Amino acid sequence: MDIKINEVSQSEQELEVTLTYDEIKDEIDDAYKKERKTIAIDGFRKGKAPIAIIKKLYGDSIEYKASESISNKKFWDVVDSENLKPISTPQLMDIDFVKDEKLFFKVRYEIKPELDVKDYKNLEIEKPIFKVKDEDIDNEVNKILKSQATFEDAEKVEDSNHRITANLQRLKEDGSEYENSRSENIVIDLSEPAVNEEIKKNSLNKGIGDQFKFTFVDEHKHGEETHSEEYIYNSDITKIEKIVLPETNEELVKKISNDKATSLEQFKDQIKDNYEQYYVSQSEQIFQSSLLNEVVKNNEFEVPKGYVSFILNRLINSEKENAKQYGKPVPDDETLKKELATRAEWSAKWQIVMENIGRVESIEVNDSDLEKLAEEEAEKTGISVKKMMKYYGDTNRKEALLEDKVIKFLTDHTKIKEVDPEKAAKKAKSSDTKKSTKKSTPKKEGKKEK
Repeated sequence: MDIKINEVSQSEQELEVTLTYDEIKDEIDDAYKKERKTIAIDGFRKGKAPIAIIKKLYGDSIEYKASESISNKKFWDVVDSENLKPISTPQLMDIDFVKDEKLFFKVRYEIKPELDVKDYKNLEIEKPIFKVKDEDIDNEVNKILKSQATFEDAEKVEDSNHRITANLQRLKEDGSEYENSRSENIVIDLSEPAVNEEIKKNSLNKGIGDQFKFTFVDEHKHGEETHSEEYIYNSDITKIEKIVLPETNEELVKKISNDKATSLEQFKDQIKDNYEQYYVSQSEQIFQSSLLNEVVKNNEFEVPKGYVSFILNRLINSEKENAKQYGKPVPDDETLKKELATRAEWSAKWQIVMENIGRVESIEVNDSDLEKLAEEEAEKTGISVKKMMKYYGDTNRKEALLEDKVIKFLTDHTKIKEVDPEKAAKKAKSSDTKKSTKKSTPKKEGKKEK
């Protein structure tokens, strides 16, 4: 077998293979045996004709047909023997089969390019530090208590501890009604923090049959510009109920805490711990996402299209499986392709950049790493280390472990700037407002020359 590997580009190779007829004779003989089962020749039962007669009658077509499947098999044999790493579906570019002489074929395939990675260390990346507020805890407790609440009919809205049922009609600025803009029997819990403040204020001391108005402003962006639209509603109250929260005794606390707390204070501490764990996780995810995005942005290159397509198909299949698992409608492939295209391209870029950083920094995953992980997971799950190792091999766990190591390396070599997300959001909003004001301010006209 003669093998030649050509570098077509940074991310493409071409393999040329020439085999003598003797080197593929076993596969040719297998092709005759396979075809023999389907061939009927006068004077012989189907599948029983002598090979010599089959070769004489159909030899050329059988061998030419077999040459393509032989080329495919031999390609993957060479991939293993030469440690080639195609990352997308290989394309057969040329095949030349000469009966009794040789088989030549040429296959082109994509590879992960070797990059001169840069600007991935000593970056300054912001990390939001979320703080648990007492009001967050109180709101969560009230939400849980309200799930156990009862409701008493009332004649008047005495405070925010009520819920009302109302018919809403949208109005124009002159007070006339919009057609087809009426909503019936809308239930509004006045104790909810997210409820419009005008509704809470204007419904106070109102009774059944009374009306009140409220407005709210919808702000949304078109490109960089913020647009506002005011909505005016007239509300007709049809029902008022007082929210009666249950007594927070030991029995109730045990029930709502799944027997993890016996007092309201213990329950609040439990909720606070959950919030803190969630915030730490969110903070880490946001920081890591910002870090990886910056590293990818700093290492722009043309990502192999076939590899992007491969990852896109994998994402599509994953989304469809998730939809089936949770009983949701399964989106069609074209819709998913549009929705996931950007994510697939970014994932392909990150995977290549990540592996190149691993190469440059000599970050590797060896069998001992996998065995250590298998022992840890075997202890937790009760599954044998041997089965865990086989599972890792089937699911490319080695690649995932390499990614974990590279991300840890990047994190260890990053300057983390902790920020208050609320202050950052206010600053960003203030900046947007200034930009919007600057754009909308008309320029003064210069003096016209006489």
